[in-house]
Amino acid sequence: MGKRKIRHREETMMKIMLDAGHGPNTPGKRSPDQFKEFTFTSSVADHAKTLLEAYENVTIYFAHSKNEDIPLKERTDKANRLNVNCYVAIHANAFGNGTTWNDANGIETYVYLSKPKEALELAERVQKNLVIATGLTNRGVKSADFHVLRETNMTAILAECGFYTNKNELQLIKTDSYQKTCAEAIVKGIVDQYKLKKKNNTSSNQKTKTLYKVQIGAYSNKKNAEKIVKALQEKGYDPIIVND
Repeated sequence: MGKRKIRHREETMMKIMLDAGHGPNTPGKRSPDQFKEFTFTSSVADHAKTLLEAYENVTIYFAHSKNEDIPLKERTDKANRLNVNCYVAIHANAFGNGTTWNDANGIETYVYLSKPKEALELAERVQKNLVIATGLTNRGVKSADFHVLRETNMTAILAECGFYTNKNELQLIKTDSYQKTCAEAIVKGIVDQYKLKKKNNTSSNQKTKTLYKVQIGAYSNKKNAEKIVKALQEKGYDPIIVND
């Protein structure tokens, strides 16, 4: 089955769907010591959303839910219905059946079998940034017939951010600092691909708050200043003494 026609992003709005792999109750999908993959993926998605919201004309959607497992078909149907421009699935990897520790390690990013041009470019950028940011082994960009890559109508990639069946990498995966690092790398790949621009925090739409000071007098004798302060306090004001 060939990848369907990609819908190019509109100039005025970039719609991105983040998919935290699996869900809070997915059977399996956890380390040999029972750390859930979704604990990692949902945290990375949260961090990525916050980072992406700092850019102009970007709307972020989640394919997943923290309350229940969302079937893959519902995730891709939602992305297609919303006509998002970019779908990024976030995962942690496992080798074998996931129940035993092993030495498999590193970062890899996937695109669909037909290797759509834009998806491949995005995957290469995300892969590069993840490897640089994490310092883990570069397993490269690969292709696979994963549902979220096959059934989405837009550019779609799937990032595997380390192995939770590897004791050393799992210790990283469990930390908020590593989760933030992965989110930053993924976002940098997206920003570089689509040339997103940071919002201007000093936008003309934002009014700067202006404060006006009221001064009653200036006294060389501190006791005189304290008398005025006391009198104002009795009238319900909240004055302060400033030593110029």
